Amino acid sequence: MIARRIRLPLAGVFTALATPFRPGFSLDMPAFRRLLRRQAAAGVEGVVIGGSTGEGSALEPGELAALIRAAIAEAGDMIIIAGVGVNNTAAAVRLAQRAQSAGAQALLVTAPSYNKPPQRGIAAHYSSISRATKIPIIIYNIPGRTAVNIEPETVARMAREIPRIIAVKESSGSLDQASEILRLAPPDFSLLAGDDSLILPMLSVGARGAVSVLSNLAPANVAELYRAALGDDFRRAREIHLRMLPAIKALYGESNPIPLKAALALAGLSRDILRPPLVPLAPEKRALLKKRMRDFGEDRRPHSDPDKPT
Repeated sequence: MIARRIRLPLAGVFTALATPFRPGFSLDMPAFRRLLRRQAAAGVEGVVIGGSTGEGSALEPGELAALIRAAIAEAGDMIIIAGVGVNNTAAAVRLAQRAQSAGAQALLVTAPSYNKPPQRGIAAHYSSISRATKIPIIIYNIPGRTAVNIEPETVARMAREIPRIIAVKESSGSLDQASEILRLAPPDFSLLAGDDSLILPMLSVGARGAVSVLSNLAPANVAELYRAALGDDFRRAREIHLRMLPAIKALYGESNPIPLKAALALAGLSRDILRPPLVPLAPEKRALLKKRMRDFGEDRRPHSDPDKPT
């Protein structure tokens, strides 16, 4: 099955999908397909494969390609976005090309990490990937992981000058920065909230959607918040936001996706296995996570899928 083409401007809820593993750290494809089916049933706009939440830095290029192909097969109407988080530009180009060949409809590209390039180096990195591929590119600004902030002026300049750059996933944690991007960028350029706790605030100033971690567990809730805000029902959106907030905080109690993997295991959706150097959630934080998921209603095991992990 071929997923639909992207309509611009890019908008909606996109789930930063976790990558399930089996004991021994091999890919758990049945669990991955189960997660995809839940997202498709909830009606999210798309999923990100191999991003931060998907442990993309721990995946081999062939594994990312296999996940993309599996996602296309289960996609329905969802957009499949591939994470490209490599600090070597030549390697990032190769990974982007392989993701495109596997069927990804867009790329989510981080700034190079560790190298700490200046803003013109960041722009050159994105330009190289754009010249080597033919699918849309979403800028991923997450300075807490890359050690470099993509400044609003740089985002706006790349949106104007680099072909197929269509959006930014803004994960700096700054509403001021998000607002400045919206002020400077072209009208058809999309801002996507990259932090679950800031989805509603960013939607209120003009974001067109979000890339969510919580929607791994509660895609319908995140989608409802989005629809309420889109329809100017900010009273309902605020109610959902405040209800989700304790669960969001629990999911960020340690580095993402450590708490998410524990929560997915509590929900019976996948195993609590991460690839090193990530390790399972600390025991003292597990009880709080379980309580928050129970309060939010996401620690049940309602799934009768024959592929359920044991």
